Amino acid sequence: MTIRYVAIGDSFTEGVGDERPDGTPRGWADRLAGALAAVQPAPVYYANFAIRGRLLDPIIDEQLDVALSLEPLPTHLTLNGGGNDMMRPKHDMAHLVDLTRGVIERCCEAGVTPVILSGADPSSRLPMGKLLHRRAGMLTDAISELTAETGTTFVDAFHDTEIRKAHYWSGDRLHLGPGGHARVASLVLEAFELSLPADEETVVTEAKRSPLGEARYYREHVLPWVGRRLTGRSSGDGREAKFPNWTHIERPIGEEEETRSA
Repeated sequence: MTIRYVAIGDSFTEGVGDERPDGTPRGWADRLAGALAAVQPAPVYYANFAIRGRLLDPIIDEQLDVALSLEPLPTHLTLNGGGNDMMRPKHDMAHLVDLTRGVIERCCEAGVTPVILSGADPSSRLPMGKLLHRRAGMLTDAISELTAETGTTFVDAFHDTEIRKAHYWSGDRLHLGPGGHARVASLVLEAFELSLPADEETVVTEAKRSPLGEARYYREHVLPWVGRRLTGRSSGDGREAKFPNWTHIERPIGEEEETRSA
């Protein structure tokens, strides 16, 4: 069966932290599409509308309709969202769950298989990490209950203890690095009862901290983030979807001549 896989979400699904040499993000969704093409014989087509910094409401308002308007219709849609909502002073947990329920219902009505992911847990290395961990844990548990109720595939990266290790994360400590994105791709494949090809596995190395490195971290990552919050800006302002049309996946994304537009 031909697979037409579309991803919607924020920086987690855009692939921030797993950049190619030219600076463009790769990420778990790209890796998943490439792995699907590598492990099963049928054609694989891929689209990705995820944009960093998006709250869950804009993810659905800006991305869901266009994803479900693709022709031919997607066979599978992945959603992760709510992580940016958890970092705001105020959020409505019940509203986030209702939004996710709406995505599941829209997909099922359209004949598209929804797959819901929780984000990985970066909280142990972040300022105010305990608060973020508590909030995200509550959202993950609520989404887990929702997906169990609706019979929807749920990939729980939040409770994956392996991915919490420091060497799976990028320098900003908020986004996954290449090894972390490869780990998430493998978790999704496990949900599909498939395995990540050996050449797609990524070796990760332990990061070391120093006082100078800590100062650089706050200067390069924390302070700019605070500045955006204070001025109402987003890291995704002005960005467009990286794969807004069906792309035929012929080999793992990131290799030369790996894709062509449908």
